[in-house]
Order: sequence, then structure tokens, then C-alpha cells
Amino acid sequence: MFRKLRAVSGQASSTQLGRRALNRALLERQLLLRRVRRPAAEVVEHLLGLQAQEPRDPYVGLWTRLEDFDPAELGGLVADRQVVRSPLMRTTIHLVSARDCLTLAPLLHPVRERNFWTGSPFGRQVKGVDVDAVLADGRALLDEQPRTNTQLRAFMAERWPGWDPTSLAYAVHHLVPVVQVPPRGVWGQKGLPTWATTETWLGRPVERAPSIDRVVLRYLAAFGPAGTMDVQAWSGLTRLREVTDRLRPRLRTFRNEAGKELFDLPDAPRPDPGTPAPARFLPQFDNVALSHADRSHIAGGAAARWPTDDLHWSAILVDGFVAGAWRLARDGKAATLTVRLFDRPAAQDEAEVAEEGERLLAFLAPDADPREVRLGAAA
Repeated sequence: MFRKLRAVSGQASSTQLGRRALNRALLERQLLLRRVRRPAAEVVEHLLGLQAQEPRDPYVGLWTRLEDFDPAELGGLVADRQVVRSPLMRTTIHLVSARDCLTLAPLLHPVRERNFWTGSPFGRQVKGVDVDAVLADGRALLDEQPRTNTQLRAFMAERWPGWDPTSLAYAVHHLVPVVQVPPRGVWGQKGLPTWATTETWLGRPVERAPSIDRVVLRYLAAFGPAGTMDVQAWSGLTRLREVTDRLRPRLRTFRNEAGKELFDLPDAPRPDPGTPAPARFLPQFDNVALSHADRSHIAGGAAARWPTDDLHWSAILVDGFVAGAWRLARDGKAATLTVRLFDRPAAQDEAEVAEEGERLLAFLAPDADPREVRLGAAA
């Protein structure tokens, strides 16, 4: 699995890491080889945030990583403003610590700006508007009190007649640092997406000169070994080669089986490729499967076999790799967890998936009666 290659880019040598070696390193960093006992806030920071487009997802993400996870712990952090939901990496909603939000919001502003003007239809709808004035109006409105999308659109329609109010509201979401506030995102509660400015909600200014170097090092701690393109895929930022080159003296370099250069922290854990990996149910969007440009070491081939019924499926790991999908359905008091595996696993793996599915169903639907796990092959 490991062998030496000739010197590359001034390095004395680079060690090749095979697919399983990279997989086990990633799972170790992501706390997916074994559940741990750590505070939820600490784990959210270690992972540099959790995908949170669906409010339930961070709870599933922590349940699959932590021993005896109590969702009330995370819900309390959201209610107390110690963690927040904000459009950050790749302009998607992430749950991050308050401290990380104040760092990441300004650092990732170019990503949100690019997404608004060129990656969405909204920017085209407001070409020619006085954007600075729109943003000043939107910021003042959200500083005054949190507002729903409907309230923000209504304000824009009144203040800026003749312009598309939805696009103007999206300009505020993308170009002003904002967070979605409770009760949305609190376990057991519901609420419309309601926005406040990050600085007013947290009572502190965003960082004026956030360090991209420090963030890249933290990315490697949570997702490494990884290449420059992987960091860009996770963050949405571009032109990070100068950052990884600047950090090179502080890092170890590796090569994957295709010869691509990877970076890692010198003392980061890299378990034996033969380390057992238990079955794990991931939330619908989990960065472990999305935060690399090359996903072959965890999700290779999964996209081609994903269910195509337009329902909301989430990934299952078997032996560390995406091997199937799951979804929860409620019908009155009944709850059904449907599992579709891409291939028929060994009997031991199938039993482990079923048992883990039963535990997940009890977590997500403790009040359901009956509860059922349906295990089958993908269509």
C-alpha cells in the first residue's frame, strides 16, 4: 500500500497512499471509525462545520460520530448562539461555531459574490441596480430585527419598485454576512428561514483579516491528506495553489495512486489501511463525501448508482465507502427507514447495517409505533 516515489518538486521523497489508506485517514479525522465522547461544540469546530441545508442533518451527523449524543445539547447551542447556521462553504448553509462564523464569513465572501453574480439567475435580474444601497437597506432591516424571506422581499418590493424583489433579497443573503436564527435548527422545533446579520446576532464584528493559511491547516486536520483542488472543492475558493505552496515547508507531501500530490499535517493520524470501519449512516449532505474534488477514496462510483426517484436519500458507509442510501418516511405514528444497498453485502455487513439502521430509527423517531427498517437492493 505504501511505496516511495522519486523526488518531486524539491521534496526528498513522496509516499504513495492507496485508496484504502486515504479512506481510513479520512474516516479517522471525521470520527467515523469509532464513536467518541466529546462535546458537540468541540466536534462542530473540529469538523469546520456541518452541512445544514436540512435542519435535521447536523443532528444525524453528530449522532453517527458521538457516543450517547443528546440532540438537546446541540439544540441548546443553537438557541444560545454558540453555534449558528449560515451560508458559507460553497454558499451552502453550514452549522458552525460562532467563532468560526466570524472567520469564515469574510473569508468566503468571494465565493458568495461569485455565486450570486454568475452562479445563479438572481444577479442577472438586478444588473444596473445600486447594489451598495440595496445591501445597506437590507443590512439595516436585518439589524433592526430578524426577518423572514417573505418580509425581506416585501421590503425590497416597496423600497426598490421595478426590480425583482426576490433577486434583491438574495443579494442580501449572499453579499451581507447573515445567519438563520432559531427556532429553525433547534431539535424538535420548526420555523421559517429567518435571517439576521451575523454581527448583530453574535454581538461581534467579523474578522477583518482572516487567515486562509490557518483555515487550510484546519481543513487538512479534518479532511486530509488532500490536494489543492480538494481544498477548493470544500470551500468554493479558487487559486489556492499559492496557499498550499506557502504552507509546504510545514506539511508532509504524499501521492495518491494516480500520482496527484497531497498535503497533510506531519503528525496527523493515518491508520493502517486494514483498520476495520463500521457501518455508518450519514445525513443527506455530509462533508465527508462532498469535500474533495477527487472522491474516489470514499464515494467512487456512487453517483452512477444513486436512487433516481427524486426523493431525499442519504448515504450509507459500509467498510468505509458509500455503499447505499437511506431515507426516513413517516405515516401517522408509523416510521419506516428504507435502506437500499448497491450490492449484496456479506451477511455480517448486512446485519450490521440493519442494526445501525434500527438505532438511527430509534433516534429519529422515538415516538413512532410501529418502527420498521426495510433493507433491500437499489433498483
